Amino acid sequence: MSLVPAGPLVREAAAAGRAVAAFNIITLEHAEAVVAGAEAAGLPVILQLSENAVAFRGGRLLPISRAAAACAEAAAVPVGLHLDHVKSTELLRQACDAGYSSVMYDGAHLPYGENLEATRSAADWAHANGLWIEAELGEVGGKNGAAPLDPHAPGARTDPDEARRFVADSAVDALAVAIGSSHAMTTRTAALDHALLARLAKTVDVPLVLHGSSGLPDAELAAAVAGGIRKVNIGTALNLAMTGAIRAHLTPADPRPYLAQARTAMAATAEAMLRALN
Repeated sequence: MSLVPAGPLVREAAAAGRAVAAFNIITLEHAEAVVAGAEAAGLPVILQLSENAVAFRGGRLLPISRAAAACAEAAAVPVGLHLDHVKSTELLRQACDAGYSSVMYDGAHLPYGENLEATRSAADWAHANGLWIEAELGEVGGKNGAAPLDPHAPGARTDPDEARRFVADSAVDALAVAIGSSHAMTTRTAALDHALLARLAKTVDVPLVLHGSSGLPDAELAAAVAGGIRKVNIGTALNLAMTGAIRAHLTPADPRPYLAQARTAMAATAEAMLRALN
């Protein structure tokens, strides 16, 4: 099994009418927990590192990336490695040397024309260097510490006709769509616009990606996959499990007992969400 390219995992999921889960990692314990959860569920998974997480690690991409790759290489299930929410061209161009097979270029904060121009340039570079590339149209809220976005706010939803043109003109391999989810939700109370998802699935001819999935209950996750979502991004749910376990088991001197509990809690969360999607 071991480390595999992330793009084919998404394409295989799309061909089978299912979705692959992609978990955002920050620490080695995150990566170990996600792999353990995927092994327990017997399902492939993607480990992904965001630009924010790289900034947290002092702007150094290689140490945590190599640790994640080592976890993937030892896994009993297929594991992909993906660079998430990249806005920096400099970081984008480090992806190949750091072992990434895919990247999400994030120009969703830009006006449509600027997003398209920047994404097309990123896609041209990515494809020339053998990378699978995801983009976003319509802005999913809650990024960079912002409050969750009102899903009814202007620009918060992805327009199907605009999405079709964007994919054709940018040549991206997958598209993250805004259909009612939001990053950084700490309660699983979000509801998706399934009618919009149905229109997007009919209109857009690349795999659709759902960001901000931690805020969705299991039934909404399953319905999203049934409606055409093929990659599901999850991050906050892991962090809630980790910090909850640390609070419960914090010791004054040795970090290993509480980090072990945190890793176990994250693994259980990853397994449960993987099963909910499948």
